[in-house]
Amino acid sequence: MFRKLFTFEEAKKAIEKHFAVKPLGIEEVSLLEAYNRVLAEDVVAPLDIPPFNRSTVDGYAVKSEDTFGADENRPVKLKLCGVVNVGEMPKIKVEHGTAAEIMTGAPIPEGADAVVMAEDTERKNSDIYIYAAVAKDENVMKAGADIKRGETVVKQGQILGAREIGAIAAVGLSKVKVYKIPRVAVLSTGAEITEPGKPLAQGKIYDINAYSLSTAVMESGGKPVYLGVFPDDPNEIEKALRHALTSADIVVTSGGVSVGPKDVIPKTLSFLGKPGVIVCGIATKPGKPTTIAIVEGKPIFALPGHPTSALLIFHLLVRQIIECMAGRKTVEAATIRAFASTRMFPARGRRTFVMVKIKRDESQRFMAEPVPVGLSGAITTLLRADGFIEIPENQQFVDAGEGVTVHLFKNLENIRV
Repeated sequence: MFRKLFTFEEAKKAIEKHFAVKPLGIEEVSLLEAYNRVLAEDVVAPLDIPPFNRSTVDGYAVKSEDTFGADENRPVKLKLCGVVNVGEMPKIKVEHGTAAEIMTGAPIPEGADAVVMAEDTERKNSDIYIYAAVAKDENVMKAGADIKRGETVVKQGQILGAREIGAIAAVGLSKVKVYKIPRVAVLSTGAEITEPGKPLAQGKIYDINAYSLSTAVMESGGKPVYLGVFPDDPNEIEKALRHALTSADIVVTSGGVSVGPKDVIPKTLSFLGKPGVIVCGIATKPGKPTTIAIVEGKPIFALPGHPTSALLIFHLLVRQIIECMAGRKTVEAATIRAFASTRMFPARGRRTFVMVKIKRDESQRFMAEPVPVGLSGAITTLLRADGFIEIPENQQFVDAGEGVTVHLFKNLENIRV
């Protein structure tokens, strides 16, 4: 096994050769189900918003020219001609010398072209005294001022949040077309693995990968389908993988991909269908045992059992595929320039990803300090790391003080440095 290790680029090209990465399809959902979904087509306003001229204040609708010259010492007197309430079209007309009482949000009555704020007026029976002049269209929101009919309200590819859904509701739509969410089957292998919540027997460890990988699937826009933990038994694993292929669009496993007698995943994958295994080992550290297969047009990513390796390879290879299938735009992780705090050595002949923590030196420069890994099975490696640096296969080392690019796991403002 692993006689021919693929380079990182070769592995990506092998996936592209055998699997066309594209959105799964489109479905229509109600607005209340549309949160965090990806819009599949532009939403175009079928009407003006607001659909009529409306008052932005409580006050009196007037002909603006009737208020010219009004001030605190010389108010203009107008006659009350009626009241305009919110939610109803006016049945009155404002003539010269008259004013209509109006509420915020109510339609502007015929004949009026401005609204005087209530605090600039005084009412005595049916006489309205205006103490401040208004210009045409003052305190009036014109029809279509917010959204014009035919205007694109939300663009295709937008992830729908509260603001986008509110804008869609504003133009009267109750449903939208969104991209389907890819279902990702997640399963763990290993006789030593126990599901969290169960008693931990001697020699056992809790299943980290299923939960970290399932969460990573959700962060990528997919829906995880957790299938459980399976022993290192070829028959059991084959049944689990066949079930996974029928219940999901992508399959992600962890464990059972190295070269030990219990590492049965690569051999099992070769029995499931054509073309089968397309990558069996990648020249990276961590992540060398990673195996990739395409079966019945669906990709299977068999990741290492070590939590740090599994999550990093998911981040590097699987995340973008799920994002694309979900119709999401792939956003490259933020990077910063820093200086290596110490000399770092790659694995011979393999692209090496070194987990680092960002600190500042006395000169306030960013310093990339390797996180002690011990063994790649330590999940705390990723917890402590702010990002990673990538050392190419042909580079002998990164010297202390050398400038490096750090690929961040989160935005810099969320990192304490």
